[in-house]
Amino acid sequence: MRTRPIAVPAALAALLLLAACGGAGGGGGGDGKRESTTCSVDTVSMEVGPASVAPAAGDTGEVPVGFTNQSAACTLDGFPEVRLAGAGDSATVEVPPAEGATAQKLTLAKGESASFTLTYERGAPGEGAFDAEELRVELSGARSFRWTYGPVAADGPSGHKISVSAYQQAGD
Repeated sequence: MRTRPIAVPAALAALLLLAACGGAGGGGGGDGKRESTTCSVDTVSMEVGPASVAPAAGDTGEVPVGFTNQSAACTLDGFPEVRLAGAGDSATVEVPPAEGATAQKLTLAKGESASFTLTYERGAPGEGAFDAEELRVELSGARSFRWTYGPVAADGPSGHKISVSAYQQAGD
């Protein structure tokens, strides 16, 4: 009586399993999962606030920005790209990540939400403070919101006292 080596049936079973799942590369999508793409302003609803406004020069304020995915799964990776713009786009300030913050990659299914927070120090007009009029959030496109939280304090000759947190999963 002749016996077959165990490796032949195992290899055949693995080959059949790969064929049923759409191949070894995973690009076939035969398992029902869809690969996520980068979230964009076209696929998420976005809202700013309610903010904890800095009432006077030297005070610290926080402005949350939340968004909900309205489409197929999408990812957020790295830090939010945020800019403040002055009157008539005369000047812009790129908002850097908060010191010590760690970026994370999030995948949002349809209906899931995430947020980030801007932390700023209110400045006194005329003391190097940036008088922002618009907040721009760039997420594979840009969406703009009115900045009503006062001037942002100067931080030395070329910076301003504002930073952005990493993306955070919101909700359950």
